[in-house]
Amino acid sequence: MNVVTTFNEKKREKQIKYERSLLRELSIQRLQARVKDCFGSSRLASGLLMNSGIEEACYDVAIEAYLLGGRYSRFGYFGESLEMARKRCREEEKHLVDTLYNFFLFWGNGDEGIAGESLYYMCEQYVDGWWREGFQKGEKRHKLKMH
Repeated sequence: MNVVTTFNEKKREKQIKYERSLLRELSIQRLQARVKDCFGSSRLASGLLMNSGIEEACYDVAIEAYLLGGRYSRFGYFGESLEMARKRCREEEKHLVDTLYNFFLFWGNGDEGIAGESLYYMCEQYVDGWWREGFQKGEKRHKLKMH
């Protein structure tokens, strides 16, 4: 008896395998250090980082941004610049930034007022940094034929 598999199942299996290989290069220590580097300088964010739920949300968004960059790195391998590849996933990246920003706002004490805009820019920089790192690591994996 033959097992029937669909194209979508095979595609998803291949994507999961690739994401696992990308995640092997990521460590918790790097995640923690980047959260402290990016949000430690802000009074609002550093006060909220004492809550472990917020720190875990930062890790989740970082991993998603890293994997998003890794997925779009194949376009870089085929000759697109980093910025051209980035335009392809603008909406997904904006969703990650908005998710992190709204999470900070939800757990904030209502002190966001003026600092809200700078907090949003910090979230953008955080997601951007992880996206770029995932893109570069993925591009390297494609060049080495490790995908």
